[in-house]
Amino acid sequence: MASNSNRFLSEPMPNSLADYAFPVAADPECCRITVPEIARRLKIGRLAVYDLLEQGIIPGIRLGRRWIITQYAYDHWERTCGMRLGTGLEAQPEVSVLN
Repeated sequence: MASNSNRFLSEPMPNSLADYAFPVAADPECCRITVPEIARRLKIGRLAVYDLLEQGIIPGIRLGRRWIITQYAYDHWERTCGMRLGTGLEAQPEVSVLN
């Protein structure tokens, strides 16, 4: 296998994923939000939350029958009301009124 850069030739290869320096929280559950918690925050039913996840309105990843929703992604979605960048809406220029 060819290396992409000579810089990597002098660095030792990690033996496993444990050798990589990933920023990992001590408790991965603290970085996730549950469907019932989202339902409480939005004041809607649990099944409505699953519907929003299925439609891609709320950001989440489906693993089998489970949904993984990160606290960061949900908080960002909640702050921006679900608006994504590049929606095609152009900012209107300010208008100066001259007398």
